[in-house]
Amino acid sequence: MKKVLTIAGSDCSGGAGIQADLKTFAAHGVYGMSVIVSVVAENTFRVIDMQDIIPELIEKQIDAVFEDIGVDAVKVGMLSHSCCMEAVERKLREYRPQHIVIDPVMVAKNGCPLMDPNAVDTLIHIILPLADVLTPNIPEAEKIAGFQITSAGDMERAAKCIYELGAKNVLVKGGHATGDALDILYDGERFYHFSAERINTKNTHGTGCTYSSAIASNLALGLPLEEAVKRAKEYTTTAIRHSLAIGKGCGPTHHFYDLYKAAGISDA
Repeated sequence: MKKVLTIAGSDCSGGAGIQADLKTFAAHGVYGMSVIVSVVAENTFRVIDMQDIIPELIEKQIDAVFEDIGVDAVKVGMLSHSCCMEAVERKLREYRPQHIVIDPVMVAKNGCPLMDPNAVDTLIHIILPLADVLTPNIPEAEKIAGFQITSAGDMERAAKCIYELGAKNVLVKGGHATGDALDILYDGERFYHFSAERINTKNTHGTGCTYSSAIASNLALGLPLEEAVKRAKEYTTTAIRHSLAIGKGCGPTHHFYDLYKAAGISDA
């Protein structure tokens, strides 16, 4: 069985972060493991509080996984402060896993900041160059690239700009745009477009976490990058189409819809 590690924040409401990552790994038939960087007290409509794990314990969690079980791919999500980023960077450079997918989480679905604005430069300089695939949404791509994105052409320009900062491949996600949900992948030579009909639902909590974890799972399973992204896009779109009206705010996606369908379990 392939093994995939998530390094991210914990969402106690189960829709995003570590919890969404582990559900996604399970849905793809890979063995999921986690390193918790921050504990976030959040639900579908607000972030109440958060507490970072000390850097030494972040590093020891990573050591525990790599010295025993091993890793076929790593997904990196929420890294709230520079000290967390530095701990993760040290260990990923030490162990050098084959596939690293980084989702540069900056803001929660409800608009609450999840990254210290003063840490963005650290993200760009030490975390971004680790990425085999970087998966920013439009607001994150704007922050990293330094200009506003209003069109598919702007998405391509941002992807190229971010690639030049050191990421090996860049997937700019168009979930915050209008029209069809268009994502654009740049590998340094050409652009690949992945489009799906936009689904009219507010229940999209954790979609970025889910998407990046699906990509990491597919890479661990041996798929080439373009196919890994294509299948991850399809999986995430299905999870959104059958999202769950749970909670008072933006509900979670349905990570196990296909599994439930195959088992004859209602997704209601």
